[in-house]
Amino acid sequence: MTSAPEKINVLWFLPTHGDSRYLGTTIGGRNVDLAYLKQVAQAADSLGYYGVLIPTGKSCEDSWVVASALAPLTEKLKYLIAVRPGLLSPTLAARMTATLDRISEGRVLINVVTGGDPIENKGDGIHYAHGERYEVTEEFLHIYKALLQGETVNHKGKHFDIQDGRVLFPSYQTPHPPLYFGGSSGIGQEVAARTIDKYLTWGEPPEDVAKKIAEVRALADREGREVTFGIRLHVIVRETAEAAWRAADELIQYLDDDTIAAAQKVFERMDSVGQSRMSRLHGGRRDKLEVSPNLWAGVGLVRGGAGTALVGDPDQVKARMEEYREIGIDTFIMSGYPHLEEAYRFGELVLPNLPLAHPVRTREKSINTGPFGETIAGDHRPTLKVSQS
Repeated sequence: MTSAPEKINVLWFLPTHGDSRYLGTTIGGRNVDLAYLKQVAQAADSLGYYGVLIPTGKSCEDSWVVASALAPLTEKLKYLIAVRPGLLSPTLAARMTATLDRISEGRVLINVVTGGDPIENKGDGIHYAHGERYEVTEEFLHIYKALLQGETVNHKGKHFDIQDGRVLFPSYQTPHPPLYFGGSSGIGQEVAARTIDKYLTWGEPPEDVAKKIAEVRALADREGREVTFGIRLHVIVRETAEAAWRAADELIQYLDDDTIAAAQKVFERMDSVGQSRMSRLHGGRRDKLEVSPNLWAGVGLVRGGAGTALVGDPDQVKARMEEYREIGIDTFIMSGYPHLEEAYRFGELVLPNLPLAHPVRTREKSINTGPFGETIAGDHRPTLKVSQS
């Protein structure tokens, strides 16, 4: 049995599709422009997150343009950016990857996204069925990885015909930036086992995640490869569990049944196995949303993709993350609403207490050094009050 990873990486999320205090309504909506994304990215950078995931699709700003704009404005933060097989040629994608990786000095991570919404795919000119999309993905990755490793590629396959394909300027990371990938179907798991570095799952209950990890690990072992594992989750953390669950209820307080039904109808048209698994957790109902201890499916009532959140006080959230680590998860991609404030809550209440492979940055304080807190009446510093036993 494979031992649990000793250390983990924790990433945050850039809400390029919009941000809000409440789901499914314009109430509390927040304009997401470059200035706001800069705030979220710089907060994640200063708090010590390993990186940020930038989503992809027609509902989002383009991830490559956003990452290119933000990379010079941050110092250590890595950017998990989507490569879409079928939308880009593998040679163009390899050049884009190498360029951004080089100018950011190795801060690029690649999220290989096959796409699970046939209607959206047709809007991008992609008319492949589910299985064929994964065929395209695997053939794409064969070419893409070879190019980034400095090979000259001559390839004639079912979907790509490449003659003298080359990347003249290599990527910063060798042999290429790490490849992340999520696919819950059988063929998706097989492609993952043969091609990628880190397999991602959405936040299902730990027993379901453990089963999925075992399946992918067995497939990778058969290929003579090693794959690591990550999970995508939202989080609602407060100083008390009561406050956290109250915040969860408030997040969906303006959702009506018609909005939920309309969202679920869209999800039903998708051929994504992962989306089906997310939807089954709640069944479109708001009365049984805690699907596992501290795992709440309320986000998935109207949000596609990752639809669950860890809800609780700092110790509870840490304990649930520890459960996932023990079954093999070494990478957590977190988010919360609004993304700026929740980045600070999680970053201050939970992140410093996790077994991080990327230590939270500490700073020398030369102004207003401790004790910490606002100066009282502009006259004296506060004192730490310890509760009496």
